Amino acid sequence: MSLLVFFLFTILVFSSSCCSATRFQHQQRYMQRKITLDLPSKIGINYGRQGNNLPSPYQSINFIKSIKAGHVKLYDADPESLTLLSQTNLYVTITVPNHLITSLGTNQTTAENWVQTNIIPYYPQTQIRFVLVGNELLSVQDRRNTTANVVPAMRKIVTSLRAHGIHNIKVGTALDMDSLRSTFPPSNSTFREDIAEPLMLPLLKFLNGTNSYFFINLQPYFRWSRNPMNMSLDYALFQGNSTYTDPQTGLVYRNLLDQMLDSVIFAMTKLGYPHIRIAISETGWPNSGDIDETGANILNAATYNRNLIKKMTAIPPIGTPARPGLAIPTFVSSLFDENQKTGSGTQRHYGILHPDGTPIYDIDFTGQKPLTGFNPLPKPTNNVPYKGIVWCVPVEGASEAQLEEALRMACGRSNTTCAALSPGRECYEPVSVYWHASYAVSSYWAEFRTENVRCYFNGLARMTTINPGNDRCKFPGVTL
Repeated sequence: MSLLVFFLFTILVFSSSCCSATRFQHQQRYMQRKITLDLPSKIGINYGRQGNNLPSPYQSINFIKSIKAGHVKLYDADPESLTLLSQTNLYVTITVPNHLITSLGTNQTTAENWVQTNIIPYYPQTQIRFVLVGNELLSVQDRRNTTANVVPAMRKIVTSLRAHGIHNIKVGTALDMDSLRSTFPPSNSTFREDIAEPLMLPLLKFLNGTNSYFFINLQPYFRWSRNPMNMSLDYALFQGNSTYTDPQTGLVYRNLLDQMLDSVIFAMTKLGYPHIRIAISETGWPNSGDIDETGANILNAATYNRNLIKKMTAIPPIGTPARPGLAIPTFVSSLFDENQKTGSGTQRHYGILHPDGTPIYDIDFTGQKPLTGFNPLPKPTNNVPYKGIVWCVPVEGASEAQLEEALRMACGRSNTTCAALSPGRECYEPVSVYWHASYAVSSYWAEFRTENVRCYFNGLARMTTINPGNDRCKFPGVTL
C-alpha cells in the first residue's frame, strides 16, 4: 500500500512540475509574442543630448511620458537615463557609439564587459528592446575599420546576451540612405558596390539569422528640398493626391517615405534577403533652418510628423506598396532642438519640444487625435526657394574671444579671404573685432560654400538677408 501511495505521489509531483514548466514556456512565448506585436505599434522618440540648454534626464523622461511616446532611443547607454527608465513603461533602444565598434568586434571579453556594464544592471526592469551597434557608419572617419567590425561586434553582443539568458533584445545598426547607390525608381535600387559584399551581405545574413530588423535613417525632407520646384511638397508630407507609379513593378506610391522604404526593400531583395523586417531609426522634418533650406518650418514639421504617426499606428498596419500590411517600428526625430549639432541649420531644429518642455507644435504619439483637432499654425513663408543675396554674420551675443576665434578660423585658410581687412584697404575701418569678424566669416563662407562650408563657425555665425556692409566696404555674399 505504501508503495502505491509513493507511486501516486511521484506521478502527482512530476505532473505538477511538467505543468509548471509548460505554463512557464507558454508565458515566455506569450511575452515574446506580446513584445513582437507591441513594438511596431509604439511610436518612438529619439532622445539626443547635443545641446547646452537641455533639461536633465529626469525632466526629459517625464517630457517623453507626457507626449505619450511608447519607445525611446538613446544615442548611448547613459546610466542615469537607463535607471530612470526602469520606472516607466517605455520600451528602450540603446546605442553603441561608433568609436567602440572596433574594440567590441575584435574581442569577446570587451563585448561581454560592455553588456555587463550597459545592459545587465538595468534589464529587465528597464525594458531594453534594441541595441544598435553604431549610427550612420558610412560617415565616420575610420570607416574601413568600423564597417569591417560592425557585424563581428553585433555577433559578440548577441553571444553575451544569450549567455545571460536574454533572448528578447534584438541587435542591429542604423544606416543612412547613403548606403544605397540608386533609389529611383524603388525597384531599381541597389546597395553601393563598395559596401555590398564587405558590409551589406554579412549584415543581412546576421539580421536574417537573428530575426532582427534592418534599421534605416530616412529624411524625406532632404530628398524633397534638393528639388522642391519639381517634387510635390504634399507628396513628401503624406497629403494631397500626387502619386508615382514604378514603371517596372506597377506599384503606386502616394508618399515619398514609402518610396524610400521600398527602395531599401528592393536593394535587400537583390542581395537575396527579401523578407528581413525593416525599422525606421530616424525620421522627421525640421521646424527651422538656414535661409537656403527651403520648407524647413513649423507647419511642415507638424504636418509630416502627425501624418507619419497616423500612418504608422494604423490598425491594421498599412505597410508599404511592396510590403502591404507590415508594421514598421518608427522613431521620430527628435525630442529637442539640439543647438550643438554641427552642419546646416536644419540639423539643429528637429525638435518637437522646447527645452522647458513646452511644445514647438502639438503632436499626439498615440495617433488617436484627429488631424483636424490640432490648433492652426502660422502659414510658412519659405516653401519656395529664397531668391536674393545672403550674407554670413556673427550671432548676437558672441563674446570678443569667440569673435577672435572666428576671425582666425576664417582668415587662416586663404590669403584672399581677408585681404580687404589689411591696413589701408577698403574694409580695415572701423577697427573692431566685431567688424573684422563680420567681414571675415561672410567672405570665407562666400569663397568656400561650394565646398560644402556652412555659415556656422561652431555656432558663432548665422545667415542674414540684410547687407552688413557699407558703401566703402562691400561684404562678399552668396546669390541664391
